[in-house]
Amino acid sequence: MKSRRHFLRLSALGTAFVSGVYPLHKAFSGTLQAGKTNKPLVISTWDHGMPANDAAWKILSQNGHALDAVEAGVRVPEGDPNVRTVGYGGFPDREGNVTLDACIMDKDSNCGAVAYLQHIKHPISVARKVMEDTPHVMLVGDGALQFALSKGFQKENLLTPESEKDWKNWLKESKYKPVINIENHDTIGLLALDAHGNLAGACTTSGAAFKMKGRVGDSPIIGAGLFVDNEVGAATATGLGEAVIRMVGSHLVVELMRQGNSPEKACQLAVERIIRKQKDVKDLQVGFIAINKQGEYGGYCIQRGFNYAVRDQHTNKLLDAKFKL
Repeated sequence: MKSRRHFLRLSALGTAFVSGVYPLHKAFSGTLQAGKTNKPLVISTWDHGMPANDAAWKILSQNGHALDAVEAGVRVPEGDPNVRTVGYGGFPDREGNVTLDACIMDKDSNCGAVAYLQHIKHPISVARKVMEDTPHVMLVGDGALQFALSKGFQKENLLTPESEKDWKNWLKESKYKPVINIENHDTIGLLALDAHGNLAGACTTSGAAFKMKGRVGDSPIIGAGLFVDNEVGAATATGLGEAVIRMVGSHLVVELMRQGNSPEKACQLAVERIIRKQKDVKDLQVGFIAINKQGEYGGYCIQRGFNYAVRDQHTNKLLDAKFKL
């Protein structure tokens, strides 16, 4: 699986390099001169953030709202069977079930989430319905599915032949040891600042490959996988969800920005806190990305290998995040 994932990534990036559309850049903190604002702006995790950014930008570039942009953006990898860690075609749990987690948050601190949702290709859109059409923040499992069907979402088989084959191969040894930067850590988190100066964020995943039945990571948890404060900024996380949950990671990043830290520095400080609290981090990856109200952005991670995509008025680019170890 590792070689397959690397092949898919390298193939996609190779095509991008040839076309000249998706250049790979060195890490950049996204810092602006005083008084300057970079908007609209969209930033997302990993290389599958590139097409997600493009979808979000179609809305932002037409004076659209950040909330619509983040939903449209993450729906792209959710519907792509070649992205094996998000939505349709995602790796299943140990029993062969594809279970999805997602959350969304807007400029007014409204938020919605679904966890352990099965049979629905676009959990982010269900999460938005939870936010807009219920008095709740999160629905899970059968309740989330029942709600989705009541809202007109179609029940589908999300287990593709490729993912089913990988699951059956995994069953031969049934060893669970996440590999950093590969299958278990490719959540899509996407943040947007629109032309009106408002923020929104979305995060969606099929979770850790071959996880225990019922396991839920950080991605659908407001404050852990995603947090938006329209007074300050927004942040989202990727990597081992359990480590992010323990630190309420994305909320921590936003609060560090509130204290005056740049987005990149806030991500770095949050990563360093996780490292201090973990017993062993040599096989652990956690990465954060963040933006503030001025349109400054940044990312930081524990281990080398995490990248994130940034789309503004000039280009859509893939950046290597700075790392601690």
